Amino acid sequence: MLLNRQIPPFYILNKVKYDLVYVLIVSLTVLFITERYGALLPEMPLTIPAFIGTAISILLSFKLNQSYDRWWEARKVWGAIVNDSRSFVIQLQHLTAKGHEATIRKIAYRQIAWCYSLGQSLRGLNPMENLERYITAEDLDELKQHNNKPLAFLSLHARDIRELKDNQQLDIFSQLQLDNTLVRLCDAQGKSERIKTTVFPVTYRLFLNTIIYVFVVTLSISLNNVAGLFEIPLLVIISTAFFLLEKSATLMQDPFEDRPTDTAVTAIARNIEINIRQLLKETDIPLPHQPENFYLL
Repeated sequence: MLLNRQIPPFYILNKVKYDLVYVLIVSLTVLFITERYGALLPEMPLTIPAFIGTAISILLSFKLNQSYDRWWEARKVWGAIVNDSRSFVIQLQHLTAKGHEATIRKIAYRQIAWCYSLGQSLRGLNPMENLERYITAEDLDELKQHNNKPLAFLSLHARDIRELKDNQQLDIFSQLQLDNTLVRLCDAQGKSERIKTTVFPVTYRLFLNTIIYVFVVTLSISLNNVAGLFEIPLLVIISTAFFLLEKSATLMQDPFEDRPTDTAVTAIARNIEINIRQLLKETDIPLPHQPENFYLL
């Protein structure tokens, strides 16, 4: 997640460097053709590139809105995960009969592991990396049998809650409360996986880029009376604005790709760990996840 800090210009330009090279090549090619064969080319009024530029602006606005909606939905889902993770541990502490602190601690630590595992899974990383300290050897053996590790964590939660109920450590209403929280956690996982696996139409970006290049060509022909020394920088600057907006939308539309523009799932999971371990009255609490320059993962 990008922070409210100055973003290095290199990071911004690096996202559109190839597009700018293509624009430069197209501009030089059109300039060469217009100077060599200008008499054979039809006159291009400025209203044509102006019309195309307006169309590009509308398409970019639509894509930016849709991309931000996906990013914001991912952030809301993980906000719900924060709330439900806290509620889950508080419910365990106050609805379970006394004398079962070890079981509560085991489930609470497993919930911490679930948060990290879900974030790593969404980013295409190893969902079990560095999680051994949060789960027991028995749970680890059980998890190895599942492909969807985060879902297996929730299944283990449900198993332990049922055992507490069978041993008369939970009444039926308390079990229902905990089950409802588990359902919400499972629902949040499903929403995150839906955002991850639903691909934004690739053809949309292809068509948009094509229209931008058509705009560059038509504008270059329309400016045939302008010296090339001024025409080419002008084309590059105008096209840079379009490409930067398009690239920003493309990066936001996939919020779980392990990039600076991602939803900060690792930092959120660390905050959940801090909250849960403080609820358990532990003193060895880790520090919040620190940002890397201008972004937080």
